[in-house]
Amino acid sequence: MLHLAQVQKKGFLGKTELRLLAFERNEHTWVVLIEEEFVTASDVNFPENMLVLVEVNSNRQVQNVRDAGKWVLDLLQRHMAPGVNSASLEEEFKVVEGWRQSLTLQSQEFSRRQLEIEARREQLQLLEDTLSRREKELEASWNKLRTEQERLNRSR
Repeated sequence: MLHLAQVQKKGFLGKTELRLLAFERNEHTWVVLIEEEFVTASDVNFPENMLVLVEVNSNRQVQNVRDAGKWVLDLLQRHMAPGVNSASLEEEFKVVEGWRQSLTLQSQEFSRRQLEIEARREQLQLLEDTLSRREKELEASWNKLRTEQERLNRSR
């Protein structure tokens, strides 16, 4: 099975391991490996971190290793739409980055407004509680005054 891998040297002896990144499911489909997988490769003299194409058999033994550079370039040429070049991709990236920044600012503003509204709600609740308490105090004072007035009227 064909894999895209990254060369990694291990230890002071320079044992070479290939970190498997993806495998070819069929001619036009590749699957990215989520969990790290490694295979040991003897007689591999590629520099560390280089991308390589690796044939691995069912026993997870390396059959063949080759530089993936030409393959990656061919892949890019096949899949890049006509008229798409690095300058247009860079421009698209800038546009997308501008949108991302704008959305981030809008999100921050929205969060700030939510906090502000929540603070105002709390203030209103405190004012309502204070008003309710004062209304009860006023009602109690009014009742006390009425009772005192009635007592004075009876004593005359």
